[in-house]
Amino acid sequence: MTWLWIIPLMLVAFALNMRLYLGILLAVLCYFTFFSFTPPEIAIQRFIAPALNTSLLAIPFFVMLGTLMAHSGVAERIIDVALLLVGRIRGGLALTNILVSSLLGGLSASNLADSAMLTRMMVPEMERHGYDRGFSAAVTAAGSLITPIIPPGIALIIYALIADVSVASMFMAGILPGLLCAFLLMVTAYFVSVKRGYLPKSMQRPTRREAGITILRSWPAFLLIIVIIGGIRLGIFTPTEAGAVAVLAIILIGTLLHRTMTFGDILNSIYSAGKSTASVLLIIMASGALGWIFSNEKAGIAFAELITNFTTNKYLFLITLNIALLFFGMLIEGTALMIILVPLLKPTLMSMGIDPVHFGIIMILNMSIGTLTPPVGTVMLVVSQLANVDVMRFTKAAVPFYIALFLALGMVIFIPEISLLLPHLSQ
Repeated sequence: MTWLWIIPLMLVAFALNMRLYLGILLAVLCYFTFFSFTPPEIAIQRFIAPALNTSLLAIPFFVMLGTLMAHSGVAERIIDVALLLVGRIRGGLALTNILVSSLLGGLSASNLADSAMLTRMMVPEMERHGYDRGFSAAVTAAGSLITPIIPPGIALIIYALIADVSVASMFMAGILPGLLCAFLLMVTAYFVSVKRGYLPKSMQRPTRREAGITILRSWPAFLLIIVIIGGIRLGIFTPTEAGAVAVLAIILIGTLLHRTMTFGDILNSIYSAGKSTASVLLIIMASGALGWIFSNEKAGIAFAELITNFTTNKYLFLITLNIALLFFGMLIEGTALMIILVPLLKPTLMSMGIDPVHFGIIMILNMSIGTLTPPVGTVMLVVSQLANVDVMRFTKAAVPFYIALFLALGMVIFIPEISLLLPHLSQ
Protein backbone atom coordinates (compact mmCIF):
# COMPACT_ATOMS: atom_id res chain seq x y z
CA MET A 1 0.00 0.00 0.00
CA THR A 2 2.97 2.31 -0.50
CA TRP A 3 1.03 4.11 -3.24
CA LEU A 4 -1.15 5.68 -0.54
CA TRP A 5 1.72 8.03 0.32
CA ILE A 6 1.69 9.45 -3.20
CA ILE A 7 -1.69 11.20 -3.01
CA PRO A 8 -1.14 13.26 0.19
CA LEU A 9 2.35 14.15 -1.04
CA MET A 10 0.87 15.55 -4.27
CA LEU A 11 -1.86 17.41 -2.41
CA VAL A 12 0.74 19.05 -0.17
CA ALA A 13 2.75 20.05 -3.27
CA PHE A 14 -0.36 21.57 -4.89
CA ALA A 15 -1.24 23.39 -1.65
CA LEU A 16 2.25 24.93 -1.71
CA ASN A 17 1.40 26.28 -5.17
CA MET A 18 3.94 24.03 -6.88
CA ARG A 19 3.40 23.62 -10.61
CA LEU A 20 1.09 20.74 -11.44
CA TYR A 21 3.62 18.57 -13.27
CA LEU A 22 6.30 19.23 -10.63
CA GLY A 23 3.98 18.13 -7.82
CA ILE A 24 3.12 14.90 -9.63
CA LEU A 25 6.74 14.31 -10.64
CA LEU A 26 7.91 14.83 -7.05
CA ALA A 27 5.52 12.11 -5.85
CA VAL A 28 6.55 9.78 -8.70
CA LEU A 29 10.27 10.23 -7.97
CA CYS A 30 9.73 9.62 -4.25
CA TYR A 31 7.95 6.38 -5.07
CA PHE A 32 10.70 5.11 -7.37
CA THR A 33 13.43 6.24 -4.94
CA PHE A 34 12.06 5.05 -1.59
CA PHE A 35 9.23 2.56 -2.17
CA SER A 36 10.13 0.59 -5.29
CA PHE A 37 12.95 -1.62 -6.51
CA THR A 38 12.23 -0.65 -10.11
CA PRO A 39 15.42 0.18 -12.06
CA PRO A 40 15.87 3.91 -12.86
CA GLU A 41 15.72 3.12 -16.58
CA ILE A 42 12.16 1.83 -16.19
CA ALA A 43 11.20 4.92 -14.21
CA ILE A 44 12.51 7.19 -16.98
CA GLN A 45 10.79 5.08 -19.62
CA ARG A 46 7.46 5.33 -17.76
CA PHE A 47 7.83 9.12 -17.77
CA ILE A 48 8.71 9.42 -21.47
CA ALA A 49 6.33 6.81 -22.94
CA PRO A 50 3.08 8.87 -22.69
CA ALA A 51 4.61 11.61 -24.88
CA LEU A 52 4.99 9.17 -27.77
CA ASN A 53 1.23 9.06 -28.38
CA THR A 54 0.50 10.67 -31.77
CA SER A 55 -2.94 11.84 -30.56
CA LEU A 56 -1.12 14.48 -28.52
CA LEU A 57 -0.40 16.35 -31.75
CA ALA A 58 -3.99 17.57 -31.66
CA ILE A 59 -3.26 19.73 -28.60
CA PRO A 60 -0.85 22.30 -30.14
CA PHE A 61 -3.09 22.71 -33.19
CA PHE A 62 -6.21 23.48 -31.16
CA VAL A 63 -4.31 25.72 -28.72
CA MET A 64 -2.93 27.65 -31.69
CA LEU A 65 -6.40 27.80 -33.25
CA GLY A 66 -7.81 29.37 -30.09
CA THR A 67 -4.97 31.93 -29.98
CA LEU A 68 -5.43 32.89 -33.64
CA MET A 69 -9.19 33.36 -33.15
CA ALA A 70 -8.62 36.72 -31.47
CA HIS A 71 -6.84 38.06 -34.59
CA SER A 72 -8.94 36.51 -37.35
CA GLY A 73 -12.10 38.62 -37.16
CA VAL A 74 -14.14 35.42 -36.83
CA ALA A 75 -15.27 36.09 -33.25
CA GLU A 76 -16.78 39.49 -34.13
CA ARG A 77 -18.79 37.95 -36.96
CA ILE A 78 -20.07 35.17 -34.72
CA ILE A 79 -21.25 37.84 -32.26
CA ASP A 80 -23.14 39.55 -35.12
CA VAL A 81 -24.90 36.27 -35.96
CA ALA A 82 -25.76 35.63 -32.31
CA LEU A 83 -27.23 39.14 -32.02
CA LEU A 84 -29.25 38.48 -35.15
CA LEU A 85 -30.73 35.35 -33.54
CA VAL A 86 -31.39 36.51 -29.96
CA GLY A 87 -30.71 40.26 -29.88
CA ARG A 88 -34.43 41.16 -29.88
CA ILE A 89 -35.21 39.00 -26.81
CA ARG A 90 -35.17 40.44 -23.28
CA GLY A 91 -31.60 40.22 -22.04
CA GLY A 92 -30.45 39.83 -25.64
CA LEU A 93 -26.81 40.68 -24.92
CA ALA A 94 -26.63 38.10 -22.11
CA LEU A 95 -28.11 35.45 -24.41
CA THR A 96 -25.72 36.51 -27.14
CA ASN A 97 -22.79 36.09 -24.75
CA ILE A 98 -23.74 32.45 -24.01
CA LEU A 99 -24.60 31.66 -27.62
CA VAL A 100 -21.23 33.00 -28.79
CA SER A 101 -19.46 30.75 -26.26
CA SER A 102 -21.37 27.79 -27.65
CA LEU A 103 -20.34 28.63 -31.21
CA LEU A 104 -16.75 29.46 -30.29
CA GLY A 105 -16.49 26.26 -28.22
CA GLY A 106 -15.95 24.35 -31.44
CA LEU A 107 -13.03 26.62 -32.29
CA SER A 108 -11.19 28.00 -29.26
CA ALA A 109 -10.99 24.64 -27.35
CA SER A 110 -10.04 26.41 -24.10
CA ASN A 111 -12.44 27.92 -21.55
CA LEU A 112 -9.74 30.29 -20.29
CA ALA A 113 -9.08 31.61 -23.80
CA ASP A 114 -12.81 31.89 -24.46
CA SER A 115 -13.56 33.66 -21.17
CA ALA A 116 -10.66 36.10 -21.54
CA MET A 117 -11.62 37.02 -25.11
CA LEU A 118 -15.33 37.46 -24.38
CA THR A 119 -14.73 39.39 -21.16
CA ARG A 120 -12.87 42.03 -23.18
CA MET A 121 -15.44 42.03 -25.98
CA MET A 122 -18.81 41.56 -24.24
CA VAL A 123 -18.63 42.88 -20.65
CA PRO A 124 -18.01 46.57 -21.62
CA GLU A 125 -20.75 46.33 -24.26
CA MET A 126 -23.23 44.85 -21.76
CA GLU A 127 -22.37 47.49 -19.18
CA ARG A 128 -22.96 50.26 -21.75
CA HIS A 129 -26.47 48.88 -22.26
CA GLY A 130 -27.33 48.97 -18.55
CA TYR A 131 -26.31 45.50 -17.40
CA ASP A 132 -24.76 45.11 -13.96
CA ARG A 133 -21.03 44.43 -14.28
CA GLY A 134 -21.14 41.52 -11.82
CA PHE A 135 -23.96 39.88 -13.80
CA SER A 136 -22.10 40.50 -17.08
CA ALA A 137 -18.95 38.86 -15.70
CA ALA A 138 -20.96 35.89 -14.34
CA VAL A 139 -22.71 35.34 -17.69
CA THR A 140 -19.37 35.43 -19.52
CA ALA A 141 -17.72 32.98 -17.12
CA ALA A 142 -20.70 30.58 -17.06
CA GLY A 143 -20.95 30.57 -20.85
CA SER A 144 -17.26 29.79 -21.24
CA LEU A 145 -17.75 26.53 -19.29
CA ILE A 146 -19.43 25.12 -22.40
CA THR A 147 -16.09 25.29 -24.23
CA PRO A 148 -14.35 22.28 -22.59
CA ILE A 149 -17.38 20.08 -23.29
CA ILE A 150 -18.14 20.95 -26.90
CA PRO A 151 -15.43 19.53 -29.19
CA PRO A 152 -12.55 20.04 -29.68
CA GLY A 153 -12.13 20.87 -25.96
CA ILE A 154 -8.61 20.13 -24.77
CA ALA A 155 -10.01 18.48 -21.63
CA LEU A 156 -11.72 15.91 -23.89
CA ILE A 157 -8.36 15.03 -25.46
CA ILE A 158 -6.54 14.78 -22.12
CA TYR A 159 -9.24 12.59 -20.59
CA ALA A 160 -9.25 10.31 -23.65
CA LEU A 161 -5.50 9.78 -23.33
CA ILE A 162 -5.58 9.16 -19.56
CA ALA A 163 -8.61 6.83 -19.70
CA ASP A 164 -7.47 5.12 -22.93
CA VAL A 165 -10.67 5.83 -24.85
CA SER A 166 -11.17 7.19 -28.36
CA VAL A 167 -10.66 10.94 -28.80
CA ALA A 168 -13.32 10.91 -31.55
CA SER A 169 -15.81 9.23 -29.17
CA MET A 170 -15.15 11.89 -26.55
CA PHE A 171 -15.67 14.60 -29.17
CA MET A 172 -19.02 13.13 -30.21
CA ALA A 173 -20.04 12.61 -26.56
CA GLY A 174 -19.51 16.28 -25.71
CA ILE A 175 -21.89 17.79 -28.28
CA LEU A 176 -25.31 17.16 -26.69
CA PRO A 177 -24.22 17.90 -23.08
CA GLY A 178 -22.65 21.13 -24.31
CA LEU A 179 -25.85 22.14 -26.07
CA LEU A 180 -27.86 21.21 -22.96
CA CYS A 181 -25.67 23.49 -20.82
CA ALA A 182 -26.06 26.29 -23.35
CA PHE A 183 -29.87 25.94 -23.33
CA LEU A 184 -30.17 25.91 -19.53
CA LEU A 185 -27.79 28.87 -19.14
CA MET A 186 -29.70 30.87 -21.75
CA VAL A 187 -33.03 30.15 -20.03
CA THR A 188 -31.48 31.26 -16.72
CA ALA A 189 -30.03 34.43 -18.25
CA TYR A 190 -33.42 35.25 -19.79
CA PHE A 191 -35.34 34.98 -16.51
CA VAL A 192 -32.72 36.98 -14.59
CA SER A 193 -32.78 39.63 -17.32
CA VAL A 194 -36.59 39.86 -17.20
CA LYS A 195 -36.50 40.17 -13.40
CA ARG A 196 -33.90 42.94 -13.57
CA GLY A 197 -35.55 44.73 -16.46
CA TYR A 198 -32.75 44.35 -19.01
CA LEU A 199 -33.98 45.35 -22.45
CA PRO A 200 -33.35 43.71 -25.82
CA LYS A 201 -30.28 44.86 -27.74
CA SER A 202 -32.53 46.05 -30.54
CA MET A 203 -36.31 46.32 -30.89
CA GLN A 204 -36.17 46.47 -34.68
CA ARG A 205 -36.47 43.34 -36.78
CA PRO A 206 -33.54 43.23 -39.22
CA THR A 207 -34.43 43.33 -42.89
CA ARG A 208 -33.81 40.27 -45.04
CA ARG A 209 -30.96 42.10 -46.67
CA GLU A 210 -29.30 42.90 -43.31
CA ALA A 211 -29.76 39.33 -42.08
CA GLY A 212 -28.37 37.96 -45.32
CA ILE A 213 -25.30 40.19 -45.16
CA THR A 214 -24.63 39.22 -41.52
CA ILE A 215 -24.88 35.50 -42.28
CA LEU A 216 -22.82 35.85 -45.46
CA ARG A 217 -20.03 37.68 -43.61
CA SER A 218 -19.87 34.89 -41.01
CA TRP A 219 -19.67 31.89 -43.36
CA PRO A 220 -15.93 31.26 -42.66
CA ALA A 221 -16.64 30.67 -38.95
CA PHE A 222 -19.37 28.12 -39.63
CA LEU A 223 -17.25 26.49 -42.32
CA LEU A 224 -14.54 25.97 -39.68
CA ILE A 225 -17.00 24.31 -37.30
CA ILE A 226 -18.26 22.04 -40.09
CA VAL A 227 -14.69 21.17 -41.09
CA ILE A 228 -13.69 20.23 -37.53
CA ILE A 229 -16.80 18.33 -36.42
CA GLY A 230 -18.05 17.10 -39.78
CA GLY A 231 -14.64 15.95 -40.94
CA ILE A 232 -14.09 13.87 -37.80
CA ARG A 233 -17.67 12.54 -37.81
CA LEU A 234 -17.47 11.43 -41.44
CA GLY A 235 -14.06 9.89 -40.96
CA ILE A 236 -12.40 12.20 -43.49
CA PHE A 237 -9.60 12.94 -41.05
CA THR A 238 -8.53 12.32 -37.47
CA PRO A 239 -8.89 14.93 -34.67
CA THR A 240 -5.21 15.78 -35.12
CA GLU A 241 -5.61 16.32 -38.86
CA ALA A 242 -8.77 18.35 -38.18
CA GLY A 243 -6.74 20.66 -35.93
CA ALA A 244 -4.06 21.14 -38.60
CA VAL A 245 -6.65 21.88 -41.30
CA ALA A 246 -8.47 24.32 -39.00
CA VAL A 247 -5.25 26.21 -38.18
CA LEU A 248 -4.42 26.54 -41.89
CA ALA A 249 -7.99 27.70 -42.58
CA ILE A 250 -8.01 30.32 -39.80
CA ILE A 251 -4.67 31.72 -41.05
CA LEU A 252 -6.05 32.01 -44.59
CA ILE A 253 -9.25 33.63 -43.31
CA GLY A 254 -7.39 36.10 -41.09
CA THR A 255 -4.70 37.08 -43.60
CA LEU A 256 -6.37 36.88 -47.01
CA LEU A 257 -10.12 37.18 -46.40
CA HIS A 258 -10.57 39.46 -43.38
CA ARG A 259 -7.02 40.91 -43.48
CA THR A 260 -6.96 41.41 -39.70
CA MET A 261 -4.09 39.02 -38.95
CA THR A 262 -0.41 39.88 -39.29
CA PHE A 263 2.66 37.69 -39.58
CA GLY A 264 3.56 38.77 -36.05
CA ASP A 265 0.22 37.44 -34.78
CA ILE A 266 1.01 34.05 -36.32
CA LEU A 267 4.48 33.97 -34.75
CA ASN A 268 3.05 34.93 -31.35
CA SER A 269 0.43 32.19 -31.60
CA ILE A 270 3.11 29.61 -32.43
CA TYR A 271 5.10 30.73 -29.39
CA SER A 272 2.01 30.66 -27.15
CA ALA A 273 0.96 27.24 -28.47
CA GLY A 274 4.48 25.91 -27.85
CA LYS A 275 4.46 27.08 -24.23
CA SER A 276 0.98 25.75 -23.53
CA THR A 277 1.68 22.43 -25.23
CA ALA A 278 4.92 21.96 -23.31
CA SER A 279 3.05 22.52 -20.05
CA VAL A 280 0.31 20.06 -21.01
CA LEU A 281 2.83 17.46 -22.21
CA LEU A 282 4.78 17.60 -18.96
CA ILE A 283 1.53 17.04 -17.06
CA ILE A 284 0.58 14.10 -19.28
CA MET A 285 4.05 12.56 -18.99
CA ALA A 286 4.01 12.86 -15.20
CA SER A 287 0.46 11.49 -15.06
CA GLY A 288 1.46 8.57 -17.28
CA ALA A 289 4.13 7.57 -14.77
CA LEU A 290 1.61 8.04 -11.97
CA GLY A 291 -0.90 5.83 -13.77
CA TRP A 292 1.75 3.13 -14.19
CA ILE A 293 2.42 3.20 -10.44
CA PHE A 294 -1.28 2.82 -9.65
CA SER A 295 -1.49 -0.07 -12.12
CA ASN A 296 1.68 -1.74 -10.84
CA GLU A 297 0.49 -1.48 -7.23
CA LYS A 298 -3.04 -2.65 -8.20
CA ALA A 299 -4.31 0.52 -6.57
CA GLY A 300 -7.30 0.74 -8.88
CA ILE A 301 -8.45 -2.77 -7.98
CA ALA A 302 -8.10 -2.02 -4.25
CA PHE A 303 -10.02 1.22 -4.69
CA ALA A 304 -12.74 -0.58 -6.68
CA GLU A 305 -13.15 -3.17 -3.93
CA LEU A 306 -13.42 -0.42 -1.33
CA ILE A 307 -16.12 1.38 -3.32
CA THR A 308 -18.12 -1.76 -4.14
CA ASN A 309 -18.09 -2.72 -0.46
CA PHE A 310 -19.78 0.62 0.22
CA THR A 311 -22.31 0.44 -2.63
CA THR A 312 -22.98 -1.48 -5.82
CA ASN A 313 -25.50 1.06 -7.11
CA LYS A 314 -23.76 2.98 -9.88
CA TYR A 315 -25.96 6.07 -9.52
CA LEU A 316 -25.38 6.30 -5.77
CA PHE A 317 -21.67 5.92 -6.51
CA LEU A 318 -21.79 8.69 -9.14
CA ILE A 319 -23.73 11.05 -6.84
CA THR A 320 -21.28 10.49 -3.97
CA LEU A 321 -18.28 10.87 -6.25
CA ASN A 322 -19.62 14.07 -7.83
CA ILE A 323 -20.24 15.65 -4.44
CA ALA A 324 -16.63 14.83 -3.53
CA LEU A 325 -15.38 16.18 -6.88
CA LEU A 326 -17.31 19.42 -6.43
CA PHE A 327 -15.78 19.86 -2.99
CA PHE A 328 -12.21 19.09 -4.08
CA GLY A 329 -12.74 21.12 -7.25
CA MET A 330 -13.07 24.22 -5.05
CA LEU A 331 -9.56 23.60 -3.73
CA ILE A 332 -7.61 21.71 -6.41
CA GLU A 333 -7.15 22.44 -10.13
CA GLY A 334 -9.39 20.18 -12.23
CA THR A 335 -6.67 18.63 -14.39
CA ALA A 336 -4.85 17.48 -11.26
CA LEU A 337 -8.02 15.77 -10.02
CA MET A 338 -8.47 14.06 -13.38
CA ILE A 339 -4.89 12.81 -13.44
CA ILE A 340 -5.06 11.45 -9.89
CA LEU A 341 -8.52 9.91 -9.98
CA VAL A 342 -9.08 8.50 -13.49
CA PRO A 343 -6.45 5.71 -13.20
CA LEU A 344 -7.85 4.85 -9.75
CA LEU A 345 -11.51 4.95 -10.78
CA LYS A 346 -11.36 3.13 -14.12
CA PRO A 347 -11.54 -0.42 -12.60
CA THR A 348 -14.50 0.72 -10.48
CA LEU A 349 -16.26 2.11 -13.54
CA MET A 350 -15.79 -1.15 -15.40
CA SER A 351 -17.02 -3.25 -12.46
CA MET A 352 -20.18 -1.12 -12.12
CA GLY A 353 -20.92 -1.04 -15.83
CA ILE A 354 -20.34 2.71 -16.19
CA ASP A 355 -19.19 3.66 -19.67
CA PRO A 356 -15.83 5.50 -19.39
CA VAL A 357 -16.90 7.92 -22.14
CA HIS A 358 -20.06 8.80 -20.18
CA PHE A 359 -18.02 9.23 -17.00
CA GLY A 360 -15.51 11.42 -18.87
CA ILE A 361 -18.24 13.92 -19.78
CA ILE A 362 -19.54 13.87 -16.19
CA MET A 363 -16.05 14.54 -14.83
CA ILE A 364 -15.23 17.30 -17.33
CA LEU A 365 -18.55 19.05 -16.65
CA ASN A 366 -17.95 18.73 -12.91
CA MET A 367 -14.43 20.14 -13.28
CA SER A 368 -15.78 22.97 -15.44
CA ILE A 369 -18.15 23.98 -12.64
CA GLY A 370 -15.12 23.90 -10.32
CA THR A 371 -13.43 26.59 -12.45
CA LEU A 372 -16.37 28.87 -11.62
CA THR A 373 -16.31 28.38 -7.84
CA PRO A 374 -14.17 30.04 -5.14
CA PRO A 375 -11.53 29.98 -3.85
CA VAL A 376 -9.36 28.77 -6.79
CA GLY A 377 -11.74 28.70 -9.75
CA THR A 378 -9.46 29.68 -12.63
CA VAL A 379 -12.17 31.05 -14.93
CA MET A 380 -13.73 32.97 -12.03
CA LEU A 381 -10.38 34.58 -11.19
CA VAL A 382 -9.55 35.46 -14.82
CA VAL A 383 -12.96 37.00 -15.55
CA SER A 384 -13.11 38.83 -12.19
CA GLN A 385 -9.69 40.35 -12.79
CA LEU A 386 -10.33 41.38 -16.40
CA ALA A 387 -13.81 42.75 -15.61
CA ASN A 388 -12.60 44.45 -12.39
CA VAL A 389 -15.23 42.68 -10.27
CA ASP A 390 -14.48 41.39 -6.77
CA VAL A 391 -14.99 37.66 -6.14
CA MET A 392 -17.90 38.11 -3.69
CA ARG A 393 -19.86 40.23 -6.16
CA PHE A 394 -19.10 37.74 -8.93
CA THR A 395 -20.17 34.74 -6.81
CA LYS A 396 -23.46 36.37 -5.80
CA ALA A 397 -24.29 37.15 -9.44
CA ALA A 398 -23.32 33.62 -10.52
CA VAL A 399 -25.70 31.77 -8.13
CA PRO A 400 -28.52 31.27 -10.73
CA PHE A 401 -25.95 29.90 -13.19
CA TYR A 402 -24.57 27.50 -10.57
CA ILE A 403 -28.10 26.11 -10.22
CA ALA A 404 -28.46 25.71 -14.00
CA LEU A 405 -25.10 23.94 -14.27
CA PHE A 406 -25.90 21.59 -11.37
CA LEU A 407 -29.18 20.73 -13.10
CA ALA A 408 -27.25 19.99 -16.31
CA LEU A 409 -24.79 17.83 -14.37
CA GLY A 410 -27.64 15.86 -12.79
CA MET A 411 -29.26 15.26 -16.18
CA VAL A 412 -25.98 14.07 -17.70
CA ILE A 413 -25.46 11.68 -14.74
CA PHE A 414 -28.93 10.12 -14.79
CA ILE A 415 -29.53 10.13 -18.56
CA PRO A 416 -26.42 8.48 -20.07
CA GLU A 417 -27.91 8.74 -23.57
CA ILE A 418 -27.22 12.47 -23.55
CA SER A 419 -23.51 11.62 -23.66
CA LEU A 420 -23.57 8.28 -25.46
CA LEU A 421 -26.16 8.72 -28.23
CA LEU A 422 -23.86 10.35 -30.79
CA PRO A 423 -20.80 8.12 -30.08
CA HIS A 424 -23.01 5.04 -30.56
CA LEU A 425 -24.48 6.42 -33.77
CA SER A 426 -21.00 7.16 -35.13
CA GLN A 427 -19.75 3.60 -34.61
